[in-house]
Amino acid sequence: MNTLFVKNMVCNRCILVVQNELDKLGLAIKNIKLGEVTLVKDLSSKDRDTLEGALVPLGFQVIDDKKSRIIEKIKNIIIDVVHYQDNDNKTNLSDVLSGKIHHDYNYLSKLFSEVEGTTIEKYYIAQKIEKVKELLVYDELSLSEIAIRLNYSSVAYLSNQFKKTTGLTPSYFKQIREHKRKPLDKV
Repeated sequence: MNTLFVKNMVCNRCILVVQNELDKLGLAIKNIKLGEVTLVKDLSSKDRDTLEGALVPLGFQVIDDKKSRIIEKIKNIIIDVVHYQDNDNKTNLSDVLSGKIHHDYNYLSKLFSEVEGTTIEKYYIAQKIEKVKELLVYDELSLSEIAIRLNYSSVAYLSNQFKKTTGLTPSYFKQIREHKRKPLDKV
């Protein structure tokens, strides 16, 4: 197996850190993206142990079991959709996940809920709210523009979901700015 799944690799900086560790160990990378590394060659067990020893202190973990890999793929797809893609398309999240992971959405949903103790939808909403917080702190877009960017049907719906999740209105959050955003791997 030359594809590794890495837990907590949720941002471009994480990718750079993992890539740097692989380079230090002389392991050639074919492809690297959120949560996933494809190496040119299979890893020996010694190289794998060395890599795990280098990654764990940095907050990363190589995932071995199939269910955990699927969960990590779901999380990384959601993070990618919310934080790194232009959300112009109106595709359902369930269709995106099923298409990219090649499993029925009902299976993915049940597995995610069993393992994570929350639903895919709640995780997705939490990621969207973190993105809203980020955009509010940057103070470059109006709430209407943020709603459009994140495919909310209205500013009122975004505001209601924000208040339900954080206990604060978006405008109050923008005023106090003390509620720092959570790191993506802590959402």
